[in-house]
Amino acid sequence: MTEFLQADFLGQAAWLWLAFIVIVVCLLAFDLGVLHKDEREIGVRESLWLSGGYVAVATVFGAWLWWQLGSGRGVEYFTGYIIEKSLSMDNVFVIAMIFSFFAIPRQYQHRVLFWGILGVIVLRAVMIGLGAALVSQFSWVLYIFGAFLVLTGFKMLWMANHQPDLEKNVLLRWLRKVMRVTPQIRGSAFFVREPHPASGRPVAWATPLFLALCMVEFADLVFAVDSVPAILAITDDTFIVYTSNIFAILGLRALYFALAAMIHRFAYLKYALALVLVFIGGKIFLVNIIGKVPAVVSLGVTAILITGGVLVSLWKTRGQPAAGPLGEVQHPSPN
Repeated sequence: MTEFLQADFLGQAAWLWLAFIVIVVCLLAFDLGVLHKDEREIGVRESLWLSGGYVAVATVFGAWLWWQLGSGRGVEYFTGYIIEKSLSMDNVFVIAMIFSFFAIPRQYQHRVLFWGILGVIVLRAVMIGLGAALVSQFSWVLYIFGAFLVLTGFKMLWMANHQPDLEKNVLLRWLRKVMRVTPQIRGSAFFVREPHPASGRPVAWATPLFLALCMVEFADLVFAVDSVPAILAITDDTFIVYTSNIFAILGLRALYFALAAMIHRFAYLKYALALVLVFIGGKIFLVNIIGKVPAVVSLGVTAILITGGVLVSLWKTRGQPAAGPLGEVQHPSPN
């Protein structure tokens, strides 16, 4: 048993992976089985407290890694955590738009986010595993990641005020084509059995709640295309990349209900996120000129950009009226 726990798995001892898995399972079980075993609305105050708890767990875990693996890996973990959490904040805008589009009531939104987390855990594992394998086998792939991040950052700067038209989304159109979908939600159910309009026989129907879940998962997949290369540009340790990703996502989903109510106050955050991507992608190409940029520098620059984006947003949007009900949030364009 001792040999198994000490065995190398993806660059780190198996017992480190097991400890991480146990922590995540306990957090999810406590979230669903204790805090939210009943369908109800989650207020801003509860959202902030829950998010604070997730941040505390992630911080303690990072401090433990610092002690176990050294300061280098510790800094890489916190850098990856901040980058992922910052980039995922942009995902909040999209999730709020999805809930508004499908008219998902507040008391059912946590159910979609919770089950969405389970999909994220699997999807991120696959994407990070593939990305890390490519980088380890073909070092030049990192330059492709860098170019992609720079281009994505400039695209975000150019399209910061653009709002996607969900009605034209390819995935949504395909789901509606291959599945029977009820016109309205059916409580907290993802699927129901109801009479077919032609035959009258009970058949399976998907509900708009399930479509919302699929769209949330798709949105995270799209955002992972940015965030995974960004963290792989910081560290080549798969354990650090994956744990920082998952802890950031867990905490952000908890913070969603507070952030969604204040989206109108973060109108300029996308510009800061775009600059973070340009910086991370650009430093890959600077390695041959100035050498490898220390992780602590990446952490500092990322923190400064995100903090600046938040402060500018709060200053520019001061005095604006509060957003509407959760799920019906407006997205004002910066002046």
